[in-house]
Amino acid sequence: MSLAVAPILVPLLFGALSVALWRYRIAQRVLGLVGTLTLLAVSIRLFQVVHAEGMVVLHMGGWAAPLGITLAVDMLGAIMVVLTGITGLAIALFSMGDTPERHEHFGYYPLMHLLLAGVAGSFVTGDIFNLYVWFEVMLIASFALLTLGGERAQMEGAIKYVTLNLFSSAIFLSAVGILYGLLGTLNMADIAQKIDQVENTALINVVAVMFMVAFGIKASAFPLFFWLPASYHTPLVGVSALFAGLLTKVGVYALFRMFTIVFDHDVAYTHEILVWVAGLTMLSGVLGAAAQYEFRRILSFHIVSQIGYMILGLALYTPLAIIGGVFYIMHHIIVKTTLFLVSGVTYRIAGTHELKDLGGFFRSRPMLSVLFLIPAFSLAGMPPLSGFFAKFIVIRAGVEAEAWGVTAVALLVGLLTLYSMTKIWAEVFWKAAPDTESGEPAGQGSTVGLGWMYTAIAGLAACTVFIGLNGEPIYALAETAAEQLLNPDRYIRAVLEARP
Repeated sequence: MSLAVAPILVPLLFGALSVALWRYRIAQRVLGLVGTLTLLAVSIRLFQVVHAEGMVVLHMGGWAAPLGITLAVDMLGAIMVVLTGITGLAIALFSMGDTPERHEHFGYYPLMHLLLAGVAGSFVTGDIFNLYVWFEVMLIASFALLTLGGERAQMEGAIKYVTLNLFSSAIFLSAVGILYGLLGTLNMADIAQKIDQVENTALINVVAVMFMVAFGIKASAFPLFFWLPASYHTPLVGVSALFAGLLTKVGVYALFRMFTIVFDHDVAYTHEILVWVAGLTMLSGVLGAAAQYEFRRILSFHIVSQIGYMILGLALYTPLAIIGGVFYIMHHIIVKTTLFLVSGVTYRIAGTHELKDLGGFFRSRPMLSVLFLIPAFSLAGMPPLSGFFAKFIVIRAGVEAEAWGVTAVALLVGLLTLYSMTKIWAEVFWKAAPDTESGEPAGQGSTVGLGWMYTAIAGLAACTVFIGLNGEPIYALAETAAEQLLNPDRYIRAVLEARP
């Protein structure tokens, strides 16, 4: 079995086993843990091969490109698959202590595996229609996870979520159809090779904008981002964290992939649009977060604002900017997942996500306080954590490109992000808990399973510190990924010349 297909087959296999053992709660939990650990193991091995030997290409069914479905894993794809494994394992650990029995009986673990398969498939596919298929797999699994429990708030959030994402899928599929009609191929490497032969550049720009809109919705970019803060605060915290870490990054990954390898014919037009989108996404997200007083709503709006930094790296389209964008993706997946999981522990202990009803955690849970400060400071860009290097690279790229307006916005958003994290710290951890004599949380929720939850959070926080303390080798990985994105000829040759 080729390593390229392993990150897809592993979660599909464990998801099928979870379905077979539907009635056995303990078995599903064990399969969730073992499955995500196996996914991480094969992802690391795939990364090692790509790092040492170059791209891994697999032609499914023995059909050579561009006739068949191709899996193509370069450095960016390998990095994203490893991050998928890390996030999946953290969520599986957290779920051991947080997922109610009734949710497990409704298919929580099979759906989690299916979602991970969809995410991994999106990162390794070299076929544009296959990318659409994996997007739909993710949409189905995420919609089911979003509605587990059937509460009114969940259903309202799910309707907004699925409506906008179906609209995105319709635009995506329409763009794929037009592109196929123009070029007669669905293989991304073959598309990249043939697209310059199309004389009607205006039509190509229209298709490029269609892809930009479709992926922008998936990534929760301005102006169609409101589905995210309307839905991510409603499901189980483990589900929120899984969505926050991975789902929007698939949209960002697709933007990076398509607007470097395929749509690089009119950068002055397409990437100028992306600059505006990046700036407005950063600003609208952080202003939305500043106005919120519910833990997960603040974090949800910050997903939007941080997506803007990643898109800015692509929009500036310089080697340093692409490096910064890739570095930012790596940092943000870990940090945002951690913060959502911290909110889950505070909810388990205090029984609420409302900041006004929280407090006293610094006195009663000092370890949790530290585990919050690490990703919070990292998100705000404080040295020496991962977020500092990510923001510094993107902002430096903006300065070198003389994009003064959007660079100023990026700096302002960093300050407002620090304000939001300080607000959470002051309300949840520093102030005394309301309506208690001791000033500590009232402890309305059960503390059973907190060990699993702390383990997941501590592991992710350690990853954040590791990235910060090893900025140079992480930068080198991002540099390799950026170099491959900016030199698509290597990708094209690797895919089209590989033997079945």
